[in-house]
Amino acid sequence: MAILKKLFPFLRNDERREIWVCQKLASIPKREKILDVGAGECRYKKYCQHLLYKSQDFGQYTGQGDYSGLQTGTWDTSKIDIISDITNIPVSSSSYDNILCTEVLEHIPYPDMAIKEISRILKKGGRLILTAPFCSLTHMSPYFYCTGFSISWYNRILKENKLDIVEMEANGNFFDFVSQELARLPLTLKKYSFLGLLALILYMLLLPIILLVSLLSYLDKGSEKQLCFGWHVLAKKC
Repeated sequence: MAILKKLFPFLRNDERREIWVCQKLASIPKREKILDVGAGECRYKKYCQHLLYKSQDFGQYTGQGDYSGLQTGTWDTSKIDIISDITNIPVSSSSYDNILCTEVLEHIPYPDMAIKEISRILKKGGRLILTAPFCSLTHMSPYFYCTGFSISWYNRILKENKLDIVEMEANGNFFDFVSQELARLPLTLKKYSFLGLLALILYMLLLPIILLVSLLSYLDKGSEKQLCFGWHVLAKKC
């Protein structure tokens, strides 16, 4: 698998995000309070054993959604501590040292209002660990409202809500994204055309092209500003 990830960097999309988030969580001092907003299945709870961890989610997605686009199949939010709308979380202002929000904003009808609520909850000097897509396909529909967020969006919306960006890192680049979608093409054709399993023959034809585009990722010089999987953002409330 390691060799495949070298040849096809897009396979590290999820892994890169997890590594970045876990590094930020590990750097938080022991016993600080953290609220995982839009926590879903509490994926990162196991990395917060040194912290006072609480989770929040709206608790309505079950894995099937409306069967449109990409769905998870199953989704268990039974262990969520706080069931509420992300724009109206029933906790006191300035009550958390840290907020974690990973791959959530695209599922919020009014993401700027979610950022406003996060800022309300954070203590002065508190940290926001935030990831969201820059470009994404329809997933978890009908709870999918935006394909992604640009650098300009973060710069404006976070600043308006008293959040200073400390660090911003791209997940992947243009070439990673294109190679991922080329690899997804046969499966999409199988699902949305009359070809069925015959569409999978395309893999044999596309594989050399996918490999070439993937390897171009190693020659990249800044294409993430045009297209990437998403941005990892660390911000501090001022």
